Formats: sequence, structure tokens, C-alpha cells
Amino acid sequence: MAVKDGDKIKVEYTGTLEDGTVFDSSKTHNEPLEFEVGGGQIIKGFDDAVKGMEKGDEKDIKLAPADAYGDVNAQLVQKVPKDQLPKDAEVKVGMTLGMSLPTGQQIPAKVTEVGGTEVTIDINHPLAGKTLNFNIKVIDIV
Repeated sequence: MAVKDGDKIKVEYTGTLEDGTVFDSSKTHNEPLEFEVGGGQIIKGFDDAVKGMEKGDEKDIKLAPADAYGDVNAQLVQKVPKDQLPKDAEVKVGMTLGMSLPTGQQIPAKVTEVGGTEVTIDINHPLAGKTLNFNIKVIDIV
């Protein structure tokens, strides 16, 4: 039985960057990833890759940024006045700050530059602009 849209499946996976660095793995979570195929719950390229696979099938895929977390959006890199940041925090390049959206949702913002009166933050997904490699194995079709 081949995987198709609407199926709930369980997969084991390992995601690596081009240099071989592992950025995520089902082993880290101690359980397979379960999702509905075509349900928009995971990145498009991964979702598309499992279609047609069968229980027990394993394959390696390479996803361009457009099929993963997209390209880096320059509009999501912004300068923020230091006085808008928490007073008690010593802001350093590379640290992640929690930023509140108007909806109240918290999103991570990476500090990319610290100036005298401003801090540059990047709210792109950390994997935006990167080619992602995955090893995927279908464990079950529920």
C-alpha cells in the first residue's frame, strides 16, 4: 500500500545540512514522526517525498530551500532600538531573544549585530536559505 494524501504515517528520519551536521532526527525525540500526508503539518519537500513510499521503504532526499524553509527574507532582518529590549539582558551576537508578535505569539529572533543604540535581529527560520538532506524510513501507515 503506497503512501498517499490523507494517510497518517510514522517515519524515522535524520536531517542533515550540506556539511553533514545533523540538525534534527527522530532518534533525538525517541519516537517516530507521525503526521498526515498532504495536511500541511511539515515542510512541503518532506511531505511530497513520502508519497508513493511503502511501509519499510527508506530513501535519501535533498531539498532546496524553496521546498524546505524558504530563502532568507531580508525584510525579516531588522534593527531594533536597544531601549526596546529587556533592560536586564546583556545582548550579544549569536544569542536568541524571544520576540512578541501583535498576536501575542512568541518567535525566536537571532541577534546578528550589536551597535551603540541599535541591535540587528533576524527572525528568519534558522534553516531558511539552507539545502536540507533527509534519510526517511516509513515505519507505519496508520
